[in-house]
Amino acid sequence: MTADPMNAIEAESSTGPAASRTLPRVLAVDLDGTLLRSNMLHETFWSAFASDWRTPFGAAARLGKGKAQLKAYLAERSSVDVSVLPYDDEVIAFIRAWREQGGQVALVTATDQRLADGIGAHLGLFDEVFGSDGVRNLKGPNKAAFLVERYGAGNYAYVGDTHADHEVWRQSGHAVVKSRSGRVRARAQAHASSHAIEPPAGSALGLIKALRPHQWAKNVLVFLAIAGAHKLLDLDLLSRAVAAFVAFSLVASSVYLVNDLLDLSADRAHARKRKRPFASGAAAIELGLPVTVLLLVAGFAVAALLGPMFLLTIGIYFVATTAYSLSLKRYPIIDICVLAGLYTIRVLAGGVATGLPISVWLLAFSLFIFFSLAAVKRQAELVDAVKAGKLTIHGRGYHPEDLELVSQLATGSGLVSVLVMTLYLSSDAVTRIYHRPEALWGVTPVLLFWISRVVFKAHRGEMHDDPIVFAAKDKVSMICGVLVLGFAIAATIP
Repeated sequence: MTADPMNAIEAESSTGPAASRTLPRVLAVDLDGTLLRSNMLHETFWSAFASDWRTPFGAAARLGKGKAQLKAYLAERSSVDVSVLPYDDEVIAFIRAWREQGGQVALVTATDQRLADGIGAHLGLFDEVFGSDGVRNLKGPNKAAFLVERYGAGNYAYVGDTHADHEVWRQSGHAVVKSRSGRVRARAQAHASSHAIEPPAGSALGLIKALRPHQWAKNVLVFLAIAGAHKLLDLDLLSRAVAAFVAFSLVASSVYLVNDLLDLSADRAHARKRKRPFASGAAAIELGLPVTVLLLVAGFAVAALLGPMFLLTIGIYFVATTAYSLSLKRYPIIDICVLAGLYTIRVLAGGVATGLPISVWLLAFSLFIFFSLAAVKRQAELVDAVKAGKLTIHGRGYHPEDLELVSQLATGSGLVSVLVMTLYLSSDAVTRIYHRPEALWGVTPVLLFWISRVVFKAHRGEMHDDPIVFAAKDKVSMICGVLVLGFAIAATIP
């Protein structure tokens, strides 16, 4: 971006359709998708929804009375922190350079006036701020009419990004276009001299990252049923387990999207999570809901192929994880229990999908090991909070002084899972399945070491992922996994 936009746009327009015009001194700036790498209508909706599950019903009722009323309703019920919104640095640099050249700048947005005022006060870049007022939605033709009334036709330059800005550009004296769309740029250039601001790349890639494909590693748990029954080479059962994996991955990704949309403020206040696609503006927030619906439909369609019981199981998972995202994650201990349950449901779902029974031993082991890992996840967050000097964890019900207790829960539950494994190895069930059950005793020290190491890493503040995702990327954990697999194979050799 040039430091002198006045000269740059005059140079660009010198051969354009408005070459003979004097460049306007007033720069009107759009907000959604232009100054802001997000959309305030969606920001306020998800913020309000995060605090009140009835928001969609109230929003639907207001929408029937017009978008301006909808925006006023959501602005009143939301708590968007304008200081951490993903503003576009290029547009801000352009505005500052314009002001340095003596130009005036106005923020003119379809966002509700209250939020527009807050953004204007935070940035301190605008001489005037205008937004929707609950009656008039300041967008498209309404915005064009307002600007003509305020400044006169051709007496303002306008920074916009979509087809909705066509009429605004048509009435302007200069069009500043922030869009990759050739059609949008062409329509702006057809009516006024123009200047382009290149928008950040990566919206599609950002959306893919928002699906968190690395988290699909947790869905490998659906294969435990056929692995425990020594049926991995049964192609029919394996194909059903693969379908279960796909179904859980699709549904889980839909929930990840919703969770990120509900947690926008908390993520932006977090040192690492603020880089998440929706929080950073790398993914278009308005795509969040339609993609969520698409993933859900696809996930449940795959689940339906595995029968009504599996469909019910994944439905329970979806309800539980949605309840966790909306509310349960705010309640100490309950959140850990729910997370442990969500892991365990995957194990049970593997049995439902393949028709193989889940042993009491596997169920007991799953409950304790996953409770431990869920507690480790909270332990890691508390360690980060203590290091940052925070009094609470945003969006959670824990305080720094809870760290010791949560660490004890993680350690204790992990050790109990090792005990369950030890008792299982001493049971008759092992001798019926394995030719050399004594080889399985090698699993116990490996498991004990791995759990202790995970808790230790969290204690040191070196655990930045879900523990299972961490294990999928950690070399030491991989070695432990290979050792466990080796002992299991050795136990099956006649």
